[in-house]
Amino acid sequence: MQLKPIAGLLLFLNFCMYAIVLGIGGWAVDRAIDHGFVIEPGFQLPAHFSPISFPMGNAATGFFVVFALIAGVVGVASVISGLNHIRSWGVDSLPAAASAGAIAWSLTLLAMGFACKEIELHVRNARLRTMEAFIIILSATQLFYIGAIHGAALGGRVY
Repeated sequence: MQLKPIAGLLLFLNFCMYAIVLGIGGWAVDRAIDHGFVIEPGFQLPAHFSPISFPMGNAATGFFVVFALIAGVVGVASVISGLNHIRSWGVDSLPAAASAGAIAWSLTLLAMGFACKEIELHVRNARLRTMEAFIIILSATQLFYIGAIHGAALGGRVY
């Protein structure tokens, strides 16, 4: 079975989903900056102030958005490395694509953990629910992509 077309399809799918995660995450950070806590001169911070507090969502939202943005940026970078591997499809480009994919996957799993916590706490808007869904789906598709490029190497298809 040829795994190169499957890996290419997964790479394209992951790129689109990481781009959507970055777009929604960027919106959330912009909204938090625009509508967050404003400190005026001579005013003291509240006792339980957190710099990762967001005006929407719940207590896990700030952590989820930050780690989803990091996972999104690293995921897009892994797509660049993956494109190079798909283009050459050789053993020389496999380690770079596999390691970048594994790092992106591990960061996506970390963001997924915060997404699960955010889901457990219930209060969030539709955009955050969309970003949670994409992160959860990405944790699976990124793993399948890593498996596809490694499966080709194990099956003798990478030359």
